[in-house]
Amino acid sequence: MKNERITYIYAKSKWYHLNFSELIHYRDLILLYVKRNISVSYKQTVLGPLWILINPLLSTTVFTVIFGVIAGISTDGMPQFLFYMSGNVLWGFFSSCLNKGSSTFLSNARLFGKVYFPRLAIPISDIIYHFLNYLIQVTVFVGLVIFYALTTDVVHPNLTLLFVPLMILQTALLGMGVGLIISSITTKYRDLNILVSFGVSLWMYITPVVYPVSRIAASHLPDWLKSLFMLNPVAPIIESYRHAFLGCGSFEWFYWLISMGVTVVVVMLGLVVFNKVEKNFIDTV
Repeated sequence: MKNERITYIYAKSKWYHLNFSELIHYRDLILLYVKRNISVSYKQTVLGPLWILINPLLSTTVFTVIFGVIAGISTDGMPQFLFYMSGNVLWGFFSSCLNKGSSTFLSNARLFGKVYFPRLAIPISDIIYHFLNYLIQVTVFVGLVIFYALTTDVVHPNLTLLFVPLMILQTALLGMGVGLIISSITTKYRDLNILVSFGVSLWMYITPVVYPVSRIAASHLPDWLKSLFMLNPVAPIIESYRHAFLGCGSFEWFYWLISMGVTVVVVMLGLVVFNKVEKNFIDTV
């Protein structure tokens, strides 16, 4: 037939070959996976999509009681619930992208072994899904910010909000990059996947999610250790994000630019390693 279309699939000859145009061609598949994630996540649940809001609200309440009321950790004069939610919402988005990306190969091994499509479609669809969840959660957070800004004189949103979309994009890319690296490593060393949840929890406590950066600055730690703390690529994002919405803390340009540089390196490394492993991972999984 004259209108017959033939598609040729070739093995990748170079480990650094990345065909992003192919992802655009498979955009319908990516959207299909997003819809699947939405339906599967809340299938046969009592509250359904309400868990998107319940999870951050419950965890924020726990943080408020444990770290705010019991431990008495300073929140730089901010309302405690609002302070903890500001860090919790963005950290939840980051950890979700990381956790889901780190299981890309192991969770989809059977599918990858049966049909061809660009493997990056899976982690990209996961990021879109978690971003939609984040949008719902941040809507509630913004509502609380507006309420406290109108009823108190301690919450001061500022022009740093203009950089928030870039912070969100950076958070997603950093989570995906780390997830791709872990996913590539665990195809050969499966037991490392067990440490992911522990590692993410540990990472959260060395990131200013439940305490302000000012507490680290006022501590008796050596100056080099304080600087090392801010070299954590997620720390400047959380601090700048909180400063944008609440007006507390500071917008550290220097550390944020370093964080952006680290993000670029991590994403490129993740893509290259992922691209190299996907060619023969089915033989080791």
